[in-house]
Amino acid sequence: MHKYNRLLFVLLFLVVLISVSEFAGLREHFSLALLREKLTGNLLTGLLIFIVLFSLGNLIHIPGLVFLVAAVFALGRVNGAIATYIAASASCAFTFLVIRTMGADALRQINNKTATKLLDRLAAHPIRNIVLLRTLFQTLPAVNYTLALSGVGFRNYMLGTLLGLPVPIALYCLFFSQMAKFIHLE
Repeated sequence: MHKYNRLLFVLLFLVVLISVSEFAGLREHFSLALLREKLTGNLLTGLLIFIVLFSLGNLIHIPGLVFLVAAVFALGRVNGAIATYIAASASCAFTFLVIRTMGADALRQINNKTATKLLDRLAAHPIRNIVLLRTLFQTLPAVNYTLALSGVGFRNYMLGTLLGLPVPIALYCLFFSQMAKFIHLE
């Protein structure tokens, strides 16, 4: 297979997925009200639906903060943080597995000194670098896609993800919880 075919395939997949979700109106259904309703209806079922929606939303580039805000407003600061951590971790794993299956290590095939240097740095200390990326960018879909195509192993990816998500999730939950109190939503 030509060295860029996998990368082009992933890009095509992303364009088709986002286009279909836009034309079908799926992205519009990812609202705070819907997520809050699902979480408060039945906690276990709501959490499973929340995880599925978070995973699909992350794949089609819905920001993770939408899900975090819904969880905080529906479940409160602590339970919202726990639900978000579980869903964000599952979402990152799902995105990694889908994109890795299609694209393998396609970014490693690019003949570019800067890209090679960055990927080599990632490979030298994958867990540390993924913790840093998660702390700064949380579940940003572009980061998920890039890491999936970088050649980093799933174990290191998940360890970095699980270690890097708690601090930003906790900080955002505190912020949105305070905001909810300020505007009398909690």
